[in-house]
Amino acid sequence: MARGRLSRRGFLKSTVAAGAAATLTARNVARAAGANDRLTVAYIGCGHIAQQGHLKELTPTLLKEGKLGILAACDVYQTRAKQFQDMAKEAGQEVKLVGDYHDILAMKDVDYVTIATPEHWHAKMAIDALSAGKHVYVEKPITHTIEEAKQVVAKVKETGLKLQVGVQGMSDLSYASAHEAIAAGKIGSVVNAQIEYCRGYPLERGPWRDEDVDFDKMATVPGDLDWKAWLGPAPQRPWDPHRYFEWRNYKDYSGGVATDLFVHRITRIIKACGLKFPVRVAGMGGIYTWDDGRELPDSFEMLAEYPKIEKITNGMTVHVLGTMANRHTIEHLVRGTKGTLIFFRNKGWEVREPRTEKVLDKAETVGGERISLHHANLHEAIRDNKPLNCPAELGQYGLTAVAMANLSWFNKKMMTWDDQNGQAL
Repeated sequence: MARGRLSRRGFLKSTVAAGAAATLTARNVARAAGANDRLTVAYIGCGHIAQQGHLKELTPTLLKEGKLGILAACDVYQTRAKQFQDMAKEAGQEVKLVGDYHDILAMKDVDYVTIATPEHWHAKMAIDALSAGKHVYVEKPITHTIEEAKQVVAKVKETGLKLQVGVQGMSDLSYASAHEAIAAGKIGSVVNAQIEYCRGYPLERGPWRDEDVDFDKMATVPGDLDWKAWLGPAPQRPWDPHRYFEWRNYKDYSGGVATDLFVHRITRIIKACGLKFPVRVAGMGGIYTWDDGRELPDSFEMLAEYPKIEKITNGMTVHVLGTMANRHTIEHLVRGTKGTLIFFRNKGWEVREPRTEKVLDKAETVGGERISLHHANLHEAIRDNKPLNCPAELGQYGLTAVAMANLSWFNKKMMTWDDQNGQAL
């Protein structure tokens, strides 16, 4: 997580400059990148996702191929920043460490930034980056709240820059080809879809509890960690190592199962069926297994209703099942009046006749659920203006649905979508 200056003066300066600079910067980046086929990225946030997700996967692919260079990185915890720098050096990258993410945004040689921080920082950092003329790869979900997602989408439209949301499953093009089949009427009118994200954590240690941290030694904030900066736009609190190391369990920084996991799944259905905003959403579940101070459910499921879409559905529901206590899954599929489209992980999909199970159509996987492919797609968008696999609008649709599910759970009522005002009620 990177240190952030929150002064009004600094924010206004960057915002005023955005209108004139962002579009010009985007053109210059595309022109330069097209000449040498190499882009530079800087990382804001150097924790587990940046290290074990991005850096580990990018090392044998884009970094080794010379298509990407990591120029700089920052984090509010210098220990993590140094770990990232050391790992990058092993991959042949000389990464400059800076203490404030605004310093990264001021670097002319940075083509895009990757935001790999807790959710509560996504919106501000993405907007600041876009205002500074930088393209963005932001880890999922696009933002922490529905209102923030609206703001980020508006900023993307204003600047004309590229923003890729880190739902890397969208770089498995099975969902795009499934949409073509569904839109062509291969399964008739869609009536419902189902999907899941189930995990089986050990009973002695619930989801997102970090067994590698000695919490007794972390009773006081480490000298090289800026706790106040990490909290940033979240409510100010005394140092709590559990909130820092295990932030996905706390609603100030995360939406838990819904925003960390379900957003991966429901975005697939949204893409396949051409959905946008739901009509209404219900979220149910609870802290059934690990009552250990967490604020978000360990077992959760949601039901979303979507409106009529010409040539696709007269109205449909989407069920997303999740528990962290049992990894037994259900099929990922879309049901229509004439057939069922079934997804097979990393293998594509089949359309089957509902009564006989006869295979009527099928497609093999193209691409895959890989971070390296997601970055490569962003590069194509920056250089050649090719479509993003998970643009800001798609990120907004997914976040809206799962955030409404969480609001339903917290408020103990079904949430409805006010499409005119863009808010959940």
